[in-house]
Formats: sequence, structure tokens, C-alpha cells
Amino acid sequence: MKPAKRRDRLAAARLYLVTGGRRPDIVPFLEAVLAAGVDIVQLREKDAEAGEVMRLAEPFVEAAERHGALFVVNDRADIAAAVGADGLHVGQDDLPVAAARELLGPEVLIGLSTHSASQLDAAPAEADYLCAGPVWETPTKPGRPAAGLAAVRHAAATARRPWFAIGGIDTGNLPSVVDAGARRIVVVRAITQAPDAAEAVRALRAGLPD
Repeated sequence: MKPAKRRDRLAAARLYLVTGGRRPDIVPFLEAVLAAGVDIVQLREKDAEAGEVMRLAEPFVEAAERHGALFVVNDRADIAAAVGADGLHVGQDDLPVAAARELLGPEVLIGLSTHSASQLDAAPAEADYLCAGPVWETPTKPGRPAAGLAAVRHAAATARRPWFAIGGIDTGNLPSVVDAGARRIVVVRAITQAPDAAEAVRALRAGLPD
């Protein structure tokens, strides 16, 4: 996506999917979920070598471009730069946001995970968007305690940039997340483990405010 459009697309985004790239059906999977309404897709491969992540990123880059979606790389600023990703997402213990901004320049989006009110309040200005959670405990982040709906309420009351609720969100509990003030969500299993990924996307989108 052209850099000038990235922040506009981020502002309009509602549904953000995090997924690995090793599933054998990754090309039709990405086509299905992006066509159904995923706005941002992040490639998360914590244990893969750089060369493999770059190879896995290829269908993400192509699918995001076809659908006008944003493509984000988890954790690796070097790979985000090498593959021309729209954004980089980092955690509290990853590359600092200021260092990522220096490496990537002003045109690449940078997202930051926050797990408490204090972390959200202290998020550096260089971060384009924040994630607040996990709202519920999730096996994708073993050992991390849930931040609860209080984190969503705090973000809704204080955040002045795009932010996403994250952590164990699905169609069953989505209404409580929206009631707490969320307008954007990040999901993993609610889509990646769904029998029909496209239908799962449509159901989640239907539960989110415009």
C-alpha cells in the first residue's frame, strides 16, 4: 500500500488478524479472510529464521496489496523493511518503538502491545497504534495474566490514537468488549481455528460498530 494511505487505512480499520504463515492453505485462507473484511493482517512467526519469515511473507504482501489491506510483520524491523510491509508490531520487551522508528523511517506504521493502564499511558508518541490486553487469558500468550475489560475501558477513555482490544476475543464475548468501549479488535483463534474463516470474519465484523 502507498505510504500516504497507510494511516488513513489504519484509522478506518476495525478487524485485525494475527496468524502464522505455515498453514498449507495460506493463499486461499488469506484471500478468504481479506475478502470477507479483515483490515489488517499480521504475520507472527516468533521462532522462524529471517529467511523463512521473508519467504512466508510473500503471499501476505501480495494478498494485502490485492485487497487494499495493511500487512504488518511481528517483531522484526529488518524483515518489515526488506519485504516492504506496511507496518511493524512490537511488544514491551521487543525493539523499542523509538529505535524501530529510526530504522524504518516515518512512513511505516508501528504498533505496540500494552498490558496495563500504566503501559498504555506511557506508550511513546512514535507508535501509530496500540493494543490493549489480553482482555482474557489466551494460549497464544502463555503465562500472561488477563488485563480484563478494565484495560478496554481505560483505553476507550484515554487513548488519542487508534487502539485495538486483544486477547481471547470471539463472537461470544465481543458484545462485552464493544460495551466497554472497543471499536477495533485483534483476533487469532476466532478466525484461524474457525471451520469457515470467511464466515467467522463476517460474524465478527457484524458485531463491531462502524
